Amino acid sequence: MESLILLALAPIFYGCMLWEALYWRRRGVAMYTWRDTLSNMTLAGMHQLADGLAWLVLLGLYTLVYQFRLLDLQTGVWTVAALFLAQDFFYYWFHRVSHGMRWMWASHVTHHSSERLNLSTAFRQSLTYPISGMWVFWLPLAWIGFEPQWVVLVVGINLGYQFFVHTQAVHKLPAWIEFLLNTPSHHRVHHARNDLYVDRNFGGVLIIWDRLFGTFVEERDDMPCEYGITRRQITTHNPITLTFQEWRYMWRQASRPGLRVSERLRYLWGHPDWEAPGAMVQPNSPAIQATGQPVSTVNKAA
Repeated sequence: MESLILLALAPIFYGCMLWEALYWRRRGVAMYTWRDTLSNMTLAGMHQLADGLAWLVLLGLYTLVYQFRLLDLQTGVWTVAALFLAQDFFYYWFHRVSHGMRWMWASHVTHHSSERLNLSTAFRQSLTYPISGMWVFWLPLAWIGFEPQWVVLVVGINLGYQFFVHTQAVHKLPAWIEFLLNTPSHHRVHHARNDLYVDRNFGGVLIIWDRLFGTFVEERDDMPCEYGITRRQITTHNPITLTFQEWRYMWRQASRPGLRVSERLRYLWGHPDWEAPGAMVQPNSPAIQATGQPVSTVNKAA
């Protein structure tokens, strides 16, 4: 159902991408390239296929958990509103853990690996999310008493909303919107690799979770966003490499000779930046000026 929702929204997504590309082209900025965009679209197709197949199995698991629900909730406006709020809360924690646990980062890094940010970046997803365990974070919703079909529906709506925050064409929205919702400004911060911005603004639809749990940072005009990842920046457009590069590197690190079992497990389940004592640490990749500010955030058209 989640995949069907996103497919139904596809014409709107493509129309917005065309508008954004023309918007930047009129301003002399090459925000899109064919290779980057086609790579993102291919990754989206791979992700949707894997996700659709996974839900064929997982929906049965959700239904099983639902049999042991704590509450008998009648479907209605307030129930759906509560489900939306609860799912977005759990999405915040899924997203935050995806940046703090190597096993989940191995999937999520695909989304962050582009050094560009435009609407097509929202398509840049990994087919390995069912392996890393994204679905685990929605299981409590079925246990609480929300019907599994509605859980999947709300997950799809949440992800559909997030497409629209992957843009540099919108600066700031009215203050009350910026306070409550995840906006393009907040999400640019999330995708940036500047020291001030790294691992911030995890909210899906609502940004209030970041404000409550201390992970919110405002975008600053004097600190333009530099996009990409802080270590092992990958430059290929090959969707297979983009999907499995971090998994391969993670397993290679965890299987090195001479490591204790605890160190091997920490490579799999610890923080993505963790290195065993004595291991060679790869430096950050962004080109940064002496002031600590990014050199450039956009690519000018030739």
